[in-house]
Amino acid sequence: MAATAGIDWASEAHEVCVSDEGRVAERFSVDHDEPGMVELARRLTRTGIARVAIERPDGILVERLLATGIEVLAIHPNQVKAARPRFAVAHGKSDRFDAYVLAELARTDAHRFRPLVPDSGETKALKALTRAREDLVGVRVELANQLRAQLEAFWPGALMFSEVDSPISLAFLARYPGPADARGLGERRMAAFLERNSYSGHTDPAVLVARMRAAPEGTVGEVECEARRGLVLGLVAALEPIVGEIAKLTSQIRERLAGHPDAEIFRPLFRDRKTAICPATLIAELGDSRERYPTEAAMAADAGMSPVALESGKLRVATFRRACDKRLRDAMATLADSTRHWHPWAKEVYAGARARGQDHPHAIRTLGRAWIRVLWRCWQDRTPYDPARHGNFSRLQPTGG
Repeated sequence: MAATAGIDWASEAHEVCVSDEGRVAERFSVDHDEPGMVELARRLTRTGIARVAIERPDGILVERLLATGIEVLAIHPNQVKAARPRFAVAHGKSDRFDAYVLAELARTDAHRFRPLVPDSGETKALKALTRAREDLVGVRVELANQLRAQLEAFWPGALMFSEVDSPISLAFLARYPGPADARGLGERRMAAFLERNSYSGHTDPAVLVARMRAAPEGTVGEVECEARRGLVLGLVAALEPIVGEIAKLTSQIRERLAGHPDAEIFRPLFRDRKTAICPATLIAELGDSRERYPTEAAMAADAGMSPVALESGKLRVATFRRACDKRLRDAMATLADSTRHWHPWAKEVYAGARARGQDHPHAIRTLGRAWIRVLWRCWQDRTPYDPARHGNFSRLQPTGG
């Protein structure tokens, strides 16, 4: 049997252990720089390593290992943690020991893990864009919550627009960051402001002014009001470029999605064919390799749409699955939640789940699990979703006669 290796990766250096039939043949450490990457590839190739185990599925280190032609197994840290007691009685932990555990798992348990298969450039681009957008949206939400809290503390009248971080709301707050700044703001000035900022909403300026004036007035003093006014300007200045960058990323995702070979598989699942973020996330997180999910149950588990069964004696319960691809779970939940509003079959599945006593999140996971049975088949066959071939959907359609 060819030797195997385990790599305990870190941001600055990586511990490597080479196992030959259960015996530690070699240990060494390489820095996370270009000379270190070159040395790692050279030493693994020279030793004849056929398989490497590591605790992450992506990154420069993994890409360089795949480029050498070595089979790479990505093992979840929880699985490594569970395996440690097999190789030591004491509950110790070190980077060197973890590298040994990984090398042994690659030697004895390789059949339990799927080798990594690199995705295409198109899929990698979608993954980079969707994940970057998700991170920026998280920052935007955090800053928007801070901005809303400041306004509620001294000027709730400024919260007249539907979203505090919308472009028109940010433009308004940049021009009128405090109640004193908007003291002379009437219907005509509001209308002129909306026109200058290309307001696309349909709310009448008179209604917006009425909302602003109907809000309770704050009682903060002049000094505190000036301080909060400065905070509002600072938060607006931080939010504006983030909102603009999110819009830019959304446009780039839409362009990349249009040219992806898997786009047509997912497009019929959305009522609005221009929907981009959810299908792009599904494509990015599922990847290109159909071997990654050999069964629909494997896809459902990774997407967090199936529960974890606990059975012991008379105890039989199903619990929420926490160990999964969180991004894939969010995308599947978004798909399920959107289809329950317009797709007859999805409506029926969701309504049936609620009738059985499931709350909304549980019912969404039930619908998501049902959709995965359909989605997995389409994805495996590289065939767009066709309602005419969806048996349970066809059953709900009226028949002529």
